Amino acid sequence: MKKKIAVILFNLGGPDRPEAVEPFLFNLFNDPAIIRVPNPFRWLIAKIVSKRRAPVAREIYAELGGGSPILPLTEEQGRALDAALAGGESEYRSFIAMRYWHPFAEEAAAAAKAWGADEVVLLPLYPQYSTTTTESSLRDWERAAAKAGLAAPARAICCYPMDEGFIAGYAALLKEALASAGNLEGWRVLFSAHGLPKKVVEQGDPYQAQVEQSCAAIVARLGLPGLDWVTCYQSRVGPLEWIGPATDDEIRRAGAEGKSLIVLPVAFVSEHSETLVELDKEYGHLAQEAGVPAYVRVPALGTEPQFIQGLARLVREAAGRDTILCPEEAAGHVCTARAGLKTIRQNGK
Repeated sequence: MKKKIAVILFNLGGPDRPEAVEPFLFNLFNDPAIIRVPNPFRWLIAKIVSKRRAPVAREIYAELGGGSPILPLTEEQGRALDAALAGGESEYRSFIAMRYWHPFAEEAAAAAKAWGADEVVLLPLYPQYSTTTTESSLRDWERAAAKAGLAAPARAICCYPMDEGFIAGYAALLKEALASAGNLEGWRVLFSAHGLPKKVVEQGDPYQAQVEQSCAAIVARLGLPGLDWVTCYQSRVGPLEWIGPATDDEIRRAGAEGKSLIVLPVAFVSEHSETLVELDKEYGHLAQEAGVPAYVRVPALGTEPQFIQGLARLVREAAGRDTILCPEEAAGHVCTARAGLKTIRQNGK
């Protein structure tokens, strides 16, 4: 009988209907990895902020039909990954564990247990590690698996900012966009990633460094001398200082310089509000106002074949290991994420 390996796909999730927007936001802001103050203060802040932000957020999701497309798109990725993993010595099946809306980690753990999983591979759909995403999801999983009574050993994939499949997939999509632009002269590529408060990075979070590694690796893969490109960060909220440069500032600079833009969402692997609304509509409108001659957005990876094959390789490599799979460390790069993951493993014992 084949060993059953459950692949748990981590993502943030999104509200599936207008009524879910406020509780989704509450779950987000009540996460200690996001609002780093103790309870009951965090709970109170989350209640106030989610209630205040819900009307604007509902308007954003109304532009997407009332809810986020991230769950059906992640389900498509899961089916593609299952197909890529089929036919080997083990049987693989993907389960989705969203952080802030259904299906939650508890639902994924219960489903994996009911399936009879012998082993679990935890696969974050966050290519670059952050305490606010990967580590938060891993901590949530340990709690959920214990509650569900899922005793199967779990192997975690730390990060894959320069994985062959991830880099090749985005390089292929960017190459298509550049080909449609014709002459590279007059064009600039913006690699846009979700931002973080600067103090989070100063506390040792490797996210910004890994985003920059991803961008450099994609450019190197293209092999186009003279390509004009910039790494920048979107989605600032609140009064704290955030890492930069900001995507909106780079759009205004491009307009002032008469540069056309190709925008690639380098930290996102599926479409959601920050790509379909923020990048496409809000920043697209800003580009027009700023005088950017042309504005093109590279799609998120989704089920791009090279990306899915890369994920399948990572899953196979992680299965059966006793240690955390960290491709960055194996490649000789320093990955400070390992310390946080070791803490999680120790807490889980």
